Amino acid sequence: MLQGCQTWTFENEPVILSTGVVGGPFEKNSRLAMDFDKFHDDLWMGQDSYEKAQRVIMEDAVQIALRKKALTEDAVQFFLAGDLINQITPTTFAARTNQIPHIGLFSACAVSAQGLALAALIINQGSANHILTGAASHNASAEKQFRYPTEYGGQKPPTAQWTVTGAGVGLVGTGKSITGPYPRITSATIGKVVDMGLSDPFNMGGAMAPAAVDTIQRHFFDLKRDPDYYDLIITGDLAEIGRNTALELLESKGLNVEKEKFQDCGLLLYKKDQEVFAGGSGPGCSATVLYGHLLNQMKAGTYKRILIVATGSLLSPLTFQQKETIPCIAHAVAIEYKE
Repeated sequence: MLQGCQTWTFENEPVILSTGVVGGPFEKNSRLAMDFDKFHDDLWMGQDSYEKAQRVIMEDAVQIALRKKALTEDAVQFFLAGDLINQITPTTFAARTNQIPHIGLFSACAVSAQGLALAALIINQGSANHILTGAASHNASAEKQFRYPTEYGGQKPPTAQWTVTGAGVGLVGTGKSITGPYPRITSATIGKVVDMGLSDPFNMGGAMAPAAVDTIQRHFFDLKRDPDYYDLIITGDLAEIGRNTALELLESKGLNVEKEKFQDCGLLLYKKDQEVFAGGSGPGCSATVLYGHLLNQMKAGTYKRILIVATGSLLSPLTFQQKETIPCIAHAVAIEYKE
């Protein structure tokens, strides 16, 4: 199963059986609104804090994914998920609600791919029948923790990104007894922490691009593949600055990826007239786009093979105050739509 240094291949090809995708009011007007299952009309979502609201969207996504397969929580062995907020408390409190055995994860905005890779690993070796995995973020809770509270009205530079209010969850199961075409998880590459010395929290895309390229390069090296193998290579939330940087870095390493084939979830989600600065970000960015839009596109026949490369900045409010640079990571998961 281990191929090369950092890549797992899954001979039993775990499948994504169902998904749940939930968004906030801003996402309701996004370019990919049709790929969401549910929206909330305000950021509070009936709660008295933004962190509690973030818990709600994760709870909603879990219930939607279960309902699509007519399953109850008792049929799921593990809940692998995480978020950005201190001690991943919104996700932990959602796990308190669903009472599924919980493995809390943290890779910042890369946690969606981290969870999917681990879920596939566990399912592939027969250690579970069903696993729920996903990630969530909330614009206002992230702003309060990492930048300035929304009420402060702080100005941002063009390199800044907009944290997605959304949750995306996938129900992963064994592929052995599944007939018919399904999105099957065929491999995953676990990334290394990469720190190029950037320290600007308003330029996450530029900071994360080298980590994304390092993981992509390792994926192709471990599997002896080239970029043409995939119909789409898509990063989590590099946005405009990071995508351009990543394309330059890939070219410098001899990996000539077609620009049209190399996309970013943070650039796909929102419309051009939505003011999101350089693009979208947050754990909910790659999670909602993958479990909503991308899998729908695979089912429609647009893509047969995709490589999702979720990217994360591993800073905290404390490390920023201590003048630390920003360590980053990226995890990649290959999904193929086939029998």
